[in-house]
Amino acid sequence: MIYSLAQINRMDRHQFIQALGEIFEHTPTIADRVWHQRPFNSIEDLHQKMMTVVMGFDLEQKLALVRAHPDLGSKVKMAVASVQEQAGVGLDRLHPTEFAKFQQLNQSYTEKFDFPFIIAVKNHNKSSILAAFDRRLQNSAEVELATAMEEISQIARFRLLAIADRVESHIL
Repeated sequence: MIYSLAQINRMDRHQFIQALGEIFEHTPTIADRVWHQRPFNSIEDLHQKMMTVVMGFDLEQKLALVRAHPDLGSKVKMAVASVQEQAGVGLDRLHPTEFAKFQQLNQSYTEKFDFPFIIAVKNHNKSSILAAFDRRLQNSAEVELATAMEEISQIARFRLLAIADRVESHIL
């Protein structure tokens, strides 16, 4: 569904969580915690307030948020936005050898860090994602968790801006 900022600001708590609960993969708690901060001045303001909630999470909550994300190129059940984002860079149409490479990298990454590889795929293509896998596998767990949080912030921002962009084009 498409909502304007004015509509978002008028939503009751239940409507707000229904509309924005999946901005962060399978983590409606963030929308729940930010609802009372309405009205938002802009989508950027909403994003900033959501990220303030996320950055206030303790380590276990941050890890749970990261672990809510699917492996790249996997065929598991995932949020609609994730399906669309991965399809946008062709991860839903991987050649069998590409699929095997992604599965191997996903497994290596998860074995090393105990959470899935997170990247804002809208900033990438298959080749740059594979290069990022190789580069980031060299990082420490602390660096990777911080990187995952930055990527999650970008993903959430893209999802919020997509709602705003669709509202604008819908009005025109």
